[in-house]
Amino acid sequence: MARLRLGRGGPRDLAALRAALAETATLRRLLAEPGLVPLPESLAAAERGLGDHGALVDRLSRALAEDLPLLARDGGFVAPGYCQELDEWRRLRDESRRLVAALQAKYAAETGVAALKIRHNNVIGYYVEVSAAQAARLGPQFIHRQTMAGAQRYMTAELAELESKIAGAAERALALEVQLFDELVGEVMRQRAEIALAAAALAELDVAAALAERAIEGEWVRPVVEPGTAFEIRQGRHPVVEAALAAASEAFVANDCVLDEARIWLVTGPNMAGKSTFLRQNALIAILAQIGSFVPARAARIGVVDRLFSRVGAADDLARGRSTFMVEMVETAAILNQAGPSSLVILDEIGRGTATFDGLSIAWATLEHLHEVNRSRALFATHYHELTALAAKLPALACQTMRVKEWKGDVVFLHEVGPGSADRSYGIHVAKLAGLPKSVTARAEEVLATLERGEPGEALARLVDDLPLFTAARRRVATPPPAESAVEAMLREIRPDELSPREALDLIYRLKTMLAG
Repeated sequence: MARLRLGRGGPRDLAALRAALAETATLRRLLAEPGLVPLPESLAAAERGLGDHGALVDRLSRALAEDLPLLARDGGFVAPGYCQELDEWRRLRDESRRLVAALQAKYAAETGVAALKIRHNNVIGYYVEVSAAQAARLGPQFIHRQTMAGAQRYMTAELAELESKIAGAAERALALEVQLFDELVGEVMRQRAEIALAAAALAELDVAAALAERAIEGEWVRPVVEPGTAFEIRQGRHPVVEAALAAASEAFVANDCVLDEARIWLVTGPNMAGKSTFLRQNALIAILAQIGSFVPARAARIGVVDRLFSRVGAADDLARGRSTFMVEMVETAAILNQAGPSSLVILDEIGRGTATFDGLSIAWATLEHLHEVNRSRALFATHYHELTALAAKLPALACQTMRVKEWKGDVVFLHEVGPGSADRSYGIHVAKLAGLPKSVTARAEEVLATLERGEPGEALARLVDDLPLFTAARRRVATPPPAESAVEAMLREIRPDELSPREALDLIYRLKTMLAG
């Protein structure tokens, strides 16, 4: 509709409108079938907005051909039989040879001159040609044009009219098609208000049907949406991740999220354990509940969320001179300046883009501000395990962690959320999963163990003194070279240029025997 209104539409846009409006009648019949549960008032209003577009659909169906070009100026989009005049111009354009042959046969029969021909050249156009001996047999309607050696050329009013039609048939056919297209667009524009209502009704019914289908297939539940700040999700799931896992025949691990007196959850846990998924799934459940959808959970009770704020992921804005950390801080500032008690906030890894103590300080102060000033419901995921100490100071803060199991030196992610806090992030384990060289991950484990044993300053000094490159060099100096073997001694004494082929072969066998012994 927008393209047609701006004069940029084409025949395919008209066909799309025809197809969509034709479905409104089908949809009305389906919704009127006996036995269906009555639609709620909002959807009943949408059903009434579908309207009746039978006359327009019929006209477009009669007017448009089966195969349509992209642009009206390409022609060929009006169906045969829709416009008699257009069919005539097309017939002249496509069947000019047959029409000329038919006229020639007519003149030959009328005059009795079997050798009469209708020919064409670029100088005089179409003409009737007979031999000089047969010229006297032509009637008065034949007007003399040229005398040739042994032949006479004539013109008739009928032939002149046919020539004129043939010459402009293609151009006139295209011009008439464009005119008919403009008429069809004009008819559509006269009904644009009704079509817009039908489009809105189709969209609303489509969204409702799609959400209902997802609710049935995914065993979603109807949430309770109420005033206040309740947020109680039982066995919540992330619909997109769940669908992806189902395609791989894997099960999604559902989790509870209850923000009541403890309206802020500080979620710690390893990389790859599911913290980000947990944050996002609860935000998605809040959105689905407030648009009137069922939600992917076993039960849900949600107080109205006036605004939802999200700070997840890492991205920069180099065109504006903003680093990844700057973008993170700008988004965090927007949250702290706007969130209120009825808002829902999800924050993932605040402060990770700068120095450790800087980032920890920012995350610490942000968490305190959310608790004391914004007073929002919030999910705050972090690797700064030091933040868990705030639970003793902030009464509305609860520590939650992603559960893992260590088994035979490996880590198993359970993707379960439970009370408590993590003391490790298992980043080196994730690095192994990502494919870092074994030498890198082994050295990283050595560095981590050194850092965890002592004060940061002392540990760093020891690490610098014990760089693997210099350690290897010291080992090479301290280790005496091994004694020379008999094979090496013999190889040193050999003079290759003085050996004959036979001696060289014998030497190879001797060396092989010495190695075997």
